[in-house]
Amino acid sequence: MTEKFQECAAVVRQEAIGNGIYSLYLKTGSVAAHAVPGQFVSLYCADKSRLLPRPISICRTDPENGVIRLVYRLAGEGTKEFSGLQPGDSVDIIGPLGNGYPLSKGGRGRSSLLIGGGIGIPPLLELAAQLEGKREIVLGFRSEQFLTEEFKSYGSVYIATEDGSFGTRGNVLDAVNAHRLTADVIYACGPMVMLHFVRQFAIRHGIPCYLSLEERMACGVGACLGCVCKTVKKDAHSQVNNARVCTEGPVFNALDVEI
Repeated sequence: MTEKFQECAAVVRQEAIGNGIYSLYLKTGSVAAHAVPGQFVSLYCADKSRLLPRPISICRTDPENGVIRLVYRLAGEGTKEFSGLQPGDSVDIIGPLGNGYPLSKGGRGRSSLLIGGGIGIPPLLELAAQLEGKREIVLGFRSEQFLTEEFKSYGSVYIATEDGSFGTRGNVLDAVNAHRLTADVIYACGPMVMLHFVRQFAIRHGIPCYLSLEERMACGVGACLGCVCKTVKKDAHSQVNNARVCTEGPVFNALDVEI
């Protein structure tokens, strides 16, 4: 895990990129310099009645200019407050948090399959930018899309929509099967039910797979044990089959977790 920093981050800009989906750029310095794909930051509300920070995955990093990009969905009063942030405002953050994706080795001869669903899509954008080799990207939406054009800069993009309005009708694995996609390694992020089936697919085909788990978090730093997931092996310290998503994760080897 990389070192984490607590900062007062300045808002560079913010815009709505979909129905209830916002793209927020923050000047952070230390976080931008140290974050790796798959990590997240926790944002603190200005309204102190909301004590717990809100975890949001990092979509892109710009270490040269000290900026990170967060893409998030309105989910409650905390994210509603963040959606009102404007250039010149600031927000307290801590990060980068958690463990990110291990970048595949093998350079340009390596093929990667990136699978994202819903608000699990944004953290895959920085991963797609940093990976080498062939990248095939499958994105699942209910209907309205976001970030798809940006992903096209890094690989072939395949879309699945629940209502069939674009791309393959159905879920991400329907798109994977429809296009007969395979790879040397799979990276995925999205709802638990999606990750369950991606994990099964990877195991069935013998493909190494890394999953970023979505769990509700309280502290975000491993102290409260509020975001545990079931693991295959017992934790050496607690002697139970679990791990903290905020610290041991959010990214896990698919063979190490049971979902």
